[in-house]
Amino acid sequence: MSAIAGQVEALQTADVPRIEVGDGCYRRDLPSVPGVRAWIVEMAPGSQWPHVDEHPDGEDVYVIAGEMIEGDRRFPAGSYLHFAAGSSHRPRTETGVRLIGWNPR
Repeated sequence: MSAIAGQVEALQTADVPRIEVGDGCYRRDLPSVPGVRAWIVEMAPGSQWPHVDEHPDGEDVYVIAGEMIEGDRRFPAGSYLHFAAGSSHRPRTETGVRLIGWNPR
């Protein structure tokens, strides 16, 4: 990580430690503003998030690559998803997927 003019923190996401959260599911926690959690999730082809993800305050997700499946709906790269406060979901993928997301801490 490096600071540019003391105001911007720049990093290569590949340098952020990858945390295994389930079989074929990984998360990279990113720096963010106070009160907001930012992350990247990478899921291998054929994997499913290991548990139902509950969001008392909501969550926003952008599909960077691949395809995320929620129930019977498919969201390809370029999809932006807003999960309302009180929602829950359990994503899966057949092709593999890379997401970036944000939610309140």
